[in-house]
Amino acid sequence: EIKWNFEELGFLSQKVANMLSGPHSLQRGDRDLMVLPRIPEWWLLNVPCMRTGVIIIPGTTQLTAQDICCRLLASKAKCFITIDVLAPALDSVASKCQFLKTKLIVSESSRTEWLNFSDLL
Repeated sequence: EIKWNFEELGFLSQKVANMLSGPHSLQRGDRDLMVLPRIPEWWLLNVPCMRTGVIIIPGTTQLTAQDICCRLLASKAKCFITIDVLAPALDSVASKCQFLKTKLIVSESSRTEWLNFSDLL
């Protein structure tokens, strides 16, 4: 079980905000499609997006590859954040999504062409 106090959450969220707006060049008004289950990292990605002005587009983990593609095209999202189970769904349609710049995975394992969230912390 992970527990953070407000000070820790504030520190970690600032670190993630710097990571998202720095090397991954997400700016105020950019869109981020976030498809995560109920895990603590959801907060470590949501709060920084609010801090930087990145628009969060939440999605259920029940989305199919076609659902993901439609949402990415309609929203023009620059970033997609998910878990390792859903990464293949995005990989199958990523070539159709010209606005997508960053793929971030919340997992203990890594994937080719994906940034690992735990490695960036």
